[in-house]
Amino acid sequence: MKKGIHPENYRPVVFKDMSNGDMFLSRSTCNTKETIEFEGETYPLIKLEISSSSHPFYTGKSKLVDTAGRVDKFMSRYGKSTKK
Repeated sequence: MKKGIHPENYRPVVFKDMSNGDMFLSRSTCNTKETIEFEGETYPLIKLEISSSSHPFYTGKSKLVDTAGRVDKFMSRYGKSTKK
């Protein structure tokens, strides 16, 4: 890696997915006051709401939305009523 191209605070950081508890170690310049013990070392902690381990696109558990069926359902309920 070239010297002098990264910021001074570029360091190892643990990212924790709060939806499923998965953690992974990467490098970042994000500021945080929290720390966590990970693999025998103490690292700064960044909390994530979603990551590739919990995102439906990456896990294959995505739900297909039937928009045409929703429109038909709406029209069957409310489309026939007319205002006078």
